Amino acid sequence: MQRVAAEGQGHLGLAIGLAAGPLVALGLARFAYALLLPAMSDDLSWSYSAAGALNTTNAAGYLVGALLAAPLARAMGTRRAFLAGTAVTTLAIGLTATTSLYAVLLTIRFVAGLAGALAFVLGAALVAEASHRGSRGRAAVLLGVYFGGAGAGIVAAGLLVPWVLEITHGSGWREGWIALAAVGVLATIAAGLAARRVADPAPPEDHARRWDRRLIGWAVLAYTCFGLGYIAYLTFISEYLTDQGMTGPLIAGFWAVVGVTAAVSGLAWGPLLGRVGGSRGMAVVMTALAVGTVLPVVLDGPVAAYLSGAVVGGSFLAVVTAVSIAVREALPQPHWTAGIAFATIAFGLGQTVGPTLTGWVSDVTADLGTGLLLSGAILVVGAGVALVQPRRAE
Repeated sequence: MQRVAAEGQGHLGLAIGLAAGPLVALGLARFAYALLLPAMSDDLSWSYSAAGALNTTNAAGYLVGALLAAPLARAMGTRRAFLAGTAVTTLAIGLTATTSLYAVLLTIRFVAGLAGALAFVLGAALVAEASHRGSRGRAAVLLGVYFGGAGAGIVAAGLLVPWVLEITHGSGWREGWIALAAVGVLATIAAGLAARRVADPAPPEDHARRWDRRLIGWAVLAYTCFGLGYIAYLTFISEYLTDQGMTGPLIAGFWAVVGVTAAVSGLAWGPLLGRVGGSRGMAVVMTALAVGTVLPVVLDGPVAAYLSGAVVGGSFLAVVTAVSIAVREALPQPHWTAGIAFATIAFGLGQTVGPTLTGWVSDVTADLGTGLLLSGAILVVGAGVALVQPRRAE
């Protein structure tokens, strides 16, 4: 019993260390963009569409990275590819501060997305490998802790970026990216120390590399809807709240709420996802996410905004946990990396389109709230699609 408890604690510590990957890939490189967007947009005179296109380009890079994840893992080893992705993402974060040229920023955001996908997907594969002999509930908790690293990154960005902008009188978006890169360096070191403690997942045999993608087809389609829907909120919410009159300290507090609830969401949702399974869990969580997304549009004021942030922060990473569980349930262990990568590709397609679609709708209607309502509707559709995914026979 003591040995089992020690192994469980060791796996939890491993998941926490590897969570530095999503901390960098999502918390810093992806979501912190929303915090710096108002300052960048004002300084560089961007439209909503131009601002959304930068995150679309980041998402396009993420899509390419998801396509490359499995072959690079086979060629380099999962641990090395994971660490390379984390390090290159950190470098791209720092480089964002060096230019005002839109085309160069597009390129940097693309690289950040590509490298971030490698870190995110392959880190999840390492956690799945460490937990594959455990129960479904145990795996759900460990994966939830891992994905919660993105929430920790949001907390760090939510506290750091507004402070940097305040001391630079609102114009220091370059200093903001440099500060985020410094956090990324520390996270990359932590990821490297953790990755040394887990073995690379066993690759499938040559004759077994083919697998039936229909086994996770509905869950993956629902995940595409998630990619379409969630990214608009996390791209434009700071801009929306600023337009509604919320000031820097209130927005900093809002992002702290988003980040804290995201960081602990794995522990909160893990037991439920372990009981109901991946696809049904997706439906529940995406419904909650849809409610949180539209809440600041239908209700005004900081209280509604903070409640929205708590609901969205506490649910969006649980969707990622749920789809990882769905892959783990449906496929044999040697195909988990490929399955997670395939789901991430579909998700990447959704989040590639999402920011530009929302930016275009918001430009046409001259109202960001319309784009958020559209995102909520897409998430509801995805929740319904997830329910169609058949449950694996036990």
